Amino acid sequence: MPTNADRRQLLQNLVPDGLPVTRQWLAKQNPDFDRHALDNLIKSRQLTPLASGVYIRPGTHLTWQGVVAALKTIFRTDLSVGGLTALELQGFAHYLPLSRKRMVHLYGKDALPAWLQDALPSVQFVRQNRLSSLGGSGLVNREYDTNERSFVDGDIPGQRASAWPFTMSSPERAYLEVLMDVPGTISFEHADQLLQGMTTLSPKRMEQLLRKCTNVKLRRLFYWMAERHSYAWLKKLPKPEALDELGLGSGNRVLVRGGRLDPKYRITVPEEMWTQPALTTDKSDS
Repeated sequence: MPTNADRRQLLQNLVPDGLPVTRQWLAKQNPDFDRHALDNLIKSRQLTPLASGVYIRPGTHLTWQGVVAALKTIFRTDLSVGGLTALELQGFAHYLPLSRKRMVHLYGKDALPAWLQDALPSVQFVRQNRLSSLGGSGLVNREYDTNERSFVDGDIPGQRASAWPFTMSSPERAYLEVLMDVPGTISFEHADQLLQGMTTLSPKRMEQLLRKCTNVKLRRLFYWMAERHSYAWLKKLPKPEALDELGLGSGNRVLVRGGRLDPKYRITVPEEMWTQPALTTDKSDS
């Protein structure tokens, strides 16, 4: 029978630094981690409970990336990094709003665990429904849809660092996710600023997403924003005169009360967006 010292060493080797784990996950990794053994490890402060059945190693450096990796790999939730957070991780979000808390945008059908909001006081996790109009990951060809990043646990003497993957939206999907929040929690100006640096979007990936998309507002707003910048990738998307095949719908869409109606895409936009030209200067091809 393993001693408590054996279990402590096993725990040190098994539980990644910076990732929360569950009672079920530990028991699955090694049958020696039964309820009695885990209770003893908690009493001896070899494990720190975050919530009932959720633990971290004491002194661990908990990060939002580690939490997200655990949600996917250990908790097996349907949650992926998307929207503004995915754009930032991929170097596109240079105009992040000032806030006391770091906002991490997660997309998927599963609810956030209740313990999550207290795990990192400086981080606010925001769950949003995955865009059904774009399909979930797997409904769009994977190579055109999601990227994968890894959280690497900390440097532990005598232990090799390991990578724990999590998925995030491609830049193309992430930008469409952002546009879904215009003008609610994302302003027209912010969405426009984000697009200023997106010179290398994949027209092939974007077309795949637009063809899967069934949201009329989203399609109209994307093309309206894209035409302000006239990047080379826009020329490789379906031409404006052929947009009906993408289902732009009929009738006007009021996005901004008191705004100006764009006659081509039949959406209302802020008056000042008509008088302020886009700041894009780099028209490089993708």
